[in-house]
Order: sequence, then structure tokens, then C-alpha cells
Amino acid sequence: MSRHIWDFHGGIHPPENKKQSSETSIRWAGLPERLVVPVQQHIGAPAKPCVAVGDRVLKGQKLAQAAGFVSLPVHAPTSGTVEAIELRPIQHPSGMDALCVELKPDGQDQWIEHSGLGDYTTVDKKEILNRIREAGIAGMGGAGFPSVVKLGVKPDQKIKTLILNAVECEPYITADDRLMRERADEIVQGLQIISWLIEPEEILIGIEDNKPHAVAAMEKATADTNIDVVVVPTKYPSGGEKQLIRLLTGKEVRSGGIPADVGVVCHNTGTAYAIKRAIINGEPLISRITTLTGDCVAEKGNYEVLVGTPVGWLLQQAGVKATDLHRLIMGGPMMGFAVHNMAVPVVKTTNCLLVPTAKEFPDPVPEQPCIRCGSCAQVCPVNLLPQQLYWFAKTKEFDKAAHFNLADCIECGACSYVCPSNIPLVQYYRFAKGEIRTQQQEQAKADHARQRFEARQARLAREEEEKERKRQERAKAAAAKQAQKKAAPTAKAAPTASDAESELAKLQTAAASTMKRYKEAQKALVTAEKNGSEHLEALQKKVDQLKAKADAAKDAFIAAKNADKAESNEPAAPQEDPLAALKKASADDFAAYKEAEKALEDAESNGGTDVDALKQRVAELKARSDASKAAMKEARAKEKEAIQAKNAAADPVKAAKMEVAKQQVLLKKATKALQAAKDSDAGADEVLEANVRAAEQALEAAENALKKIEEEHA
Repeated sequence: MSRHIWDFHGGIHPPENKKQSSETSIRWAGLPERLVVPVQQHIGAPAKPCVAVGDRVLKGQKLAQAAGFVSLPVHAPTSGTVEAIELRPIQHPSGMDALCVELKPDGQDQWIEHSGLGDYTTVDKKEILNRIREAGIAGMGGAGFPSVVKLGVKPDQKIKTLILNAVECEPYITADDRLMRERADEIVQGLQIISWLIEPEEILIGIEDNKPHAVAAMEKATADTNIDVVVVPTKYPSGGEKQLIRLLTGKEVRSGGIPADVGVVCHNTGTAYAIKRAIINGEPLISRITTLTGDCVAEKGNYEVLVGTPVGWLLQQAGVKATDLHRLIMGGPMMGFAVHNMAVPVVKTTNCLLVPTAKEFPDPVPEQPCIRCGSCAQVCPVNLLPQQLYWFAKTKEFDKAAHFNLADCIECGACSYVCPSNIPLVQYYRFAKGEIRTQQQEQAKADHARQRFEARQARLAREEEEKERKRQERAKAAAAKQAQKKAAPTAKAAPTASDAESELAKLQTAAASTMKRYKEAQKALVTAEKNGSEHLEALQKKVDQLKAKADAAKDAFIAAKNADKAESNEPAAPQEDPLAALKKASADDFAAYKEAEKALEDAESNGGTDVDALKQRVAELKARSDASKAAMKEARAKEKEAIQAKNAAADPVKAAKMEVAKQQVLLKKATKALQAAKDSDAGADEVLEANVRAAEQALEAAENALKKIEEEHA
């Protein structure tokens, strides 16, 4: 039963020109005298060099390691000596330079020690994903997105369809075609590894109907598998990710979305082959199949080329004469870009080098005014309005261009191909995209600077208010003391309010200090339990003793506070006053600490002589602030527990429901922390996974308790 094929909007049928290179087998390009390996051959952060000039490296050894989650390492394509690590011209439309590692081969082609996996299904999936990352595998269809990021499917995402993009719709390019004809079994092995990692419901291989030999090879390789080879009509750009998803599944990926949003994951043919080599053979990505074609190429065909091979040297091997060189295009005629420096190297995404003659690719004719024919809109595969985007880009109205979904443009060149006015529309869109990115980066920097300035102004205002409040308090205290002296000049000095406040402050500090020691002992006990210490009994005894001391110190402070209020004819503090007092004490201690810290900063900047004394004062106030903050948190937790206990006694059903809600929140936080660890370089952590399991058990217990209480009160 044939599978239904949908259609996407637009598309064109340019001359294919594929037979020139597809009729000969893949050839080995050879070993150049120098290899220039860029440290960034992928979307994301560039890798960081981990070798030095003069080092001898082996084939497959890392030259630079990944510098983040969206980053990949690069490896030595052969054995040799590192001769330079410096800026060199790279394969970029702007002709920019980038950091590269220059390697002089020694001709021995000596591998590092490496080995593959006989049965990868017996290994943890995280290990397989790590091997794919460490092999430096990026999408080899042209985008260069790190493959491991696509494969790291989130636990709550269900992938229904895995698609191998073997369409290769760009004219002239036949690298995937020959790869499928000659190494279909290895491609299928790589696809099965991907399937084992993401567990899709179905696996599809999409191939255009202009590749009958590749279709036959892939059907033979998948004969005893659950993989379906689906032949789609030839139309450019059916190899676009979103367009192929539409053709095979009928699903539309929303603007700004990714295929995983609709349950689909796509990978390129060359990517699947590289994954097989990494897992089964233990080899990093150090070479790729590249099409060399165009009427200037005497030996047209597909070559297996080492990453880092200079383009000029490679063209010489294919019989290109420098005197006949009219134009060099990296990629195909639709989405490729001109290269003006023969020293640029082949990289992981170099699928084609097109060297046409002047007759084959004449110089573009001058741009004419737009006649508003609408042909560009009719062929746009993303259903955009190319004419409007052109005007917005030309007049630099970038906000309007973004509003008209410029970011969705895949730069396929279909609009430029059909434009009767010969307007290079894609070049305008690329310019607008670059300007929008620049504006967004500048806006982000400005927002960050503004936030820092506002935060500083708010901090200075708070500090000034705090200073003014303390000055007023000191003035009031001095006035009260002076008035007391005048009222009773001959009487024996009685304890003043200042003395009482001093005594309360001492009790407060003592309570906070003992509470801090108690919390530290608790942490030490927990750590000892995790590490299996032999001194658990002694530690538990110490915790109990410090708990008793902390409670006693807190009770003494509360009693003194109430007594002080009773002497001043004030009512005794209500039940919640201890917490309010601790909050105020914590705020006062923190303010005093910050004031001392500011004084220390002023003294250090002005070269004061009392810096050491101020440092000691800051340390003391910091300790006091930390202690009072710990006491406040402990009191707050106890008050919350008391309220919950009271509520539970009054309405046990409501209390049980609140406990279920609480455990749900804790489970959500634990799950989020685990996912964040998985999304980072660190991967999943055993402690975080244990936290999730514990939270799930606690939630289950809370739900069972609620069910039991509801049955009792039914």
C-alpha cells in the first residue's frame, strides 16, 4: 500500500544537472600537505583549542573541545604536527577569518586508540548521546546544528515520526545519492541508532523520484526492518525540513517552532552515516562526501574529503585549472555562496563545490525595478510575501520585516530564481536578518545596562533612607537621655531605655548565634548520614543539645521582650510578636552590616588607617546578620507548622488537600531541576533523580492519606 503524499505551497523545477557527478563511484581525495581545521564548524559556540603549537597529534584526537551545550569538538583528520593556531579565512559568505588549527600531516595516518560498540542497546542512552557529542557530529545537510541537541528529546515529548531526509533537492549536488547507493547498510544502521534513542512510532526515509538507484539500494537495506522508504515528487525545495515534514505527514510546523513540536525529528543522510561510524566503529567525524562538479571540473564526481582540506588543493586533484576558474560556489546554485579565496578549508557542512564556466553561469544582469508581478509569492515554499519583505529590507524597516515573519525565510532562492527583474531577493533578506540580529543584541545590552543602573539607584536610595532613620533614632535617644538627667540630677542613675535595648540585643544575638550553631550541626549530621560516617550517634547527641540551647535562648529573649514592654505599661507581646521581633532584628542587623561594609569601601578607596578594624567589624556584623536571619527563618517555619497543625485539627480534609498540593509543587520543582541538569553539559545527576523518586513517593503518600480522610468524613 503506497503512502499518501501531501504537497507544500510554491516550489520550482530548476534544471537538475546531477548526472555529471552521480555516475561515478565515491573516490578518495587524498592527503594534502596542510590541513586547516576551523574550531567552529557548527551552529553554536566555537570549540576551545586543547592542543598547542608543536604538539604531535594522532588521527581522531581532539584539537578543540566543546565550549557549551550547543557546541561540538573538532578532531585531527590525520596524524601530524600542530604548526599554528591562528585566524585564517573560512567558508563564510562575508569572507571573514576565524580561529583555525593548522596541521602538517606526517603521512603515517596513525589512529588514536578507539573502539566501537558491538551492541549499543546494552549501553545507557546517555552514554550513546555523549559519544555522538564527543564525535563532533553536526547536521551535514548544510545547517550544521549539533545532532545531539536534536536527539536529546525531553521526557514529556513523544516523537511519532522519525524522518531521514534523503531528498537532496538542490541542483548539481549528488553526495547523498552516491552515499545511499554505496553505503546504504551503514546509513540504515545509523538510522536505527537514532530510532533506539528517541523511540518513534514510525520511521520514514524520504527520497525524490529522480534517484531510482538510491531508492532501490535503500529499499534493499531496509527490507527486514520497520523502516519505510517513501518516494516523493521532484520539486525544489522539497528537501527543506518543514517542507519534507509536510510532504510525508501533512503536518505544519508553526512559525518559530521546531519539528519536535509536532512530534517529528529529521536527520540528514550523511548525519545518520556519521552516527553509525561514531557508535559502531568508534570514529569521530573527520571526513565527509563532497560533490565536485561544474564544467570547469575535469574529474567530476563525489570525493571523500578530510575536514580541513584546502579548497584550492582539492580542486587541483579534480583537474580544475586555475586559469579557467570563473566562479567558485560552495554549496549548490540555489543556496550556495561564492568563495573568493582558495585557501578556505572543507568543513563538516561542505556538501558541494561547484565550479562553472562563464557560459554555464554567466554574470548576473543588473537589477531592475520590481514590477509587482507576484511570481515570488507564488513560488515561496514558506508562504511568505517576498515582495513586501524586499521593500522593508530595502528601506531598512526591519521591525516591519520581522512582523512579516522574515525569520521563517529558509533562503532557498526560489523567489530570486523566478524574478523577471533579476532582483537578488535572498541577499536583501540576509542583510535584513543580520541587521535585526545586531539590533537585538544591542537592545539586550542596553536593557542589561539599564537594569543595573536602576538597581544601583534603588540600592543607594535605600542606603540613604536607612542612614537617615538611624540618625533620627540616635537623636531621639540622646534627647531622651538628656531629659532624664535634667529631671533627676541627684538620684542614682537608673537603667535607661538604652540599657534595656542593649540587654535585649545581647539576648537576641545569643538566640540567633545558638540557632545558627544548631543549623550547622544539622547539616553536618545530614552529610555524615550520606557518607556513612561512624560518628552518627555523637553528632545526633550534639544536635539535640544545640536544639535545647537554641530553644532556651529564644525563650529568654521573648521573655525579656515581654518584660520590657510590661515595665513600660505596654501590653505583653501577642503570640506572633516573637516572629515580628526576629524579623525586625534581622532587618536591623543586616542594615548595620551593610553600613559597615560601605564604610569599609570608603576607607579602602580613601586610604584610611582603620581598614583592619573596619574589616573585623564587618565580619562581626555579617556573622550577627546571618545568625538573626537563621533565627527568623526557624521561627517562621515553626509558625507555619503551628498554623498547619491548627488547620489540620479544624478541617483535616482541607489540610490533606493542602499537603497534596504542596507535594505536587515539590515534585514539579525536582523534575524541573533534573531536566535542567539533562539540558546542560552535566547531564542527569543521581542525586536529582533520587529527589524526583522521593518526591513521587511523598506525593503518592499524601494522595493516599487524602483518600483515606475523605472516606472517613464521607
